[in-house]
Amino acid sequence: MSQDKIRNFCIIAHIDHGKSTLADRLLEITETVDKREMKAQLLDKMDLERERGITIKLAPVRMSYKGYQLNLIDTPGHVDFSYEVSRSLQACEGAILVVDASQGIQAQTLANVYLAMEANLKIIPVLNKIDLPAADVPRVTNEIVNLLGCDESEVLAISAKTGQGVEDLLDKVLEEVQSPAGESSEDTRALIFDSFYDEYRGVILYVRVIDGSIKKGAEIKMMATEAGGDALEVGALSPGMKPFQELSTGEIGYVVTNFHDTSEARVGDTVSIKKQNPTPLAGYKEVRPFVYAGFFPSSNEFYPQLKDAMDKLKLSDSALDYKPENSPVLGHGFRIGFLGLLHLDIVRERIEREFDIDLIVTNPSTDYKLVLNDMTELDITSASQVPPSSEILEISEPWINGEIVVPKEYVGAVIQLVTSARGMQKNISYVDDQLALIKFEAPLANLLTDFYDKLKSQTSGYGSFNYELDDYRAGDLVRLDFYVAGDIVEALSVMCHRSESLSLGRQTVEKLKDIIPRQNFKVALQAAIGGKFIAREDLSAFRKDVTSGLYGGDVSRKKKVLAKQKRGKERLKRFGKVDLPAEAFTVLLKRD
Repeated sequence: MSQDKIRNFCIIAHIDHGKSTLADRLLEITETVDKREMKAQLLDKMDLERERGITIKLAPVRMSYKGYQLNLIDTPGHVDFSYEVSRSLQACEGAILVVDASQGIQAQTLANVYLAMEANLKIIPVLNKIDLPAADVPRVTNEIVNLLGCDESEVLAISAKTGQGVEDLLDKVLEEVQSPAGESSEDTRALIFDSFYDEYRGVILYVRVIDGSIKKGAEIKMMATEAGGDALEVGALSPGMKPFQELSTGEIGYVVTNFHDTSEARVGDTVSIKKQNPTPLAGYKEVRPFVYAGFFPSSNEFYPQLKDAMDKLKLSDSALDYKPENSPVLGHGFRIGFLGLLHLDIVRERIEREFDIDLIVTNPSTDYKLVLNDMTELDITSASQVPPSSEILEISEPWINGEIVVPKEYVGAVIQLVTSARGMQKNISYVDDQLALIKFEAPLANLLTDFYDKLKSQTSGYGSFNYELDDYRAGDLVRLDFYVAGDIVEALSVMCHRSESLSLGRQTVEKLKDIIPRQNFKVALQAAIGGKFIAREDLSAFRKDVTSGLYGGDVSRKKKVLAKQKRGKERLKRFGKVDLPAEAFTVLLKRD
């Protein structure tokens, strides 16, 4: 295919604005998929994606239309997977921006537009779901015009569900998206925008060829990792794998390699041919996790299966970061880094389903930077790693820059919510007469558990939220520990600001009192900072009526039996162990 007949583009949008449905219609209209094989969310391969109705992994597909080769990448919409979006944009020349005609512009719409502008892509604005009764085409068109500075006539109104206006969109892609630049006579350079491990075939790369070409059987090398191997097969996805003899300049496709580990072919690396030595491509900035949680098997005998599961998941999820962790209460497990709570939830569900392992997941936390008295610096991902406060000079926590898009009548409630999370509102601007854009700064730790839920309830479901990591700032942070029956449970320890420690300690011991089952002896539940206890709840003991068998006689008989029971309970208290249920470790996630 000649280069001027190739168009590479992706679909970007906020969650649930209709990206995957639009991709289905494009596949149908270009006759890439037979009508009998067509099903909803065709490009969402994982069961989880289909059940939740969200895209988690980007999915490339090749289509033919009016003599042109169209390479489409369907991207995720959730903020936790925005790294997948940024990778897709690097492989394209154009982006279809989908906006829901009933909801209008949302926070992730703005974030994706900024990413597309940074990548210098041609943005084609599309108004979707115009068939809905709640659709307000003039208002949302006006929002898009204000955002992009385009003309009203440039905004296409379509319904991805019914197919109305989708052919016009394809014609517009052919007209407005540039054909890919690149020299076919130059040394080969191809950008890896995704990779995964296939048990039967080895590592498979999704690549965009920038210069030159990759032929089947060619000896390839990775410019960053310097790994060498063979291109066992090359081809395109339509949407199943379709092999070709070569991938030429400007094309998007897959390369089956003989690598056995995706770390040899990292996402963002440049693929070249063995005897050539071109300049590597810029690649991507490294994805850094900033939410951490402990994953432990319900029984220690399943630890080898969990280790195997983590190794396999890492092969298909380049953002996953993990290391072994040992807890006196929970045994052997892993401390895993995620990009957000949805990412954590998806990984947990995948492990439980695909590998059939019962998990105990500890409270999610973020990472902290410590400076000790001797000026050594520490990076910690768990409160249990924090040394005694007498050895610490300062503790810094990550702050984020956030954007909330909300109807203007909810602005007051949102500002109150931001302030309650120790955040600072920076400025308010208006997208149009109805929508306000609130920019703010806040510590990430305070947004981890239920900020998003509170935002949805305060704004009747209309608020949407997007954020990016800003920097680390020093604060008056303390380690809050929890004791059960006098023993510290390190898996429950959390970092928090001193001003919030008292209320957090009280709330947590109250919740623990509801979760931990009663024992045959009295159990004290306590919260402490260092050596100082700040909150306490007592779990009363079960009490058997030992005097029921006595009748008549002297009262001293009764006293004697009760004293014996009391001594037994005292002894139990010294030696008895309290088994904590799995829910106790996610107590901070438990809604009030």
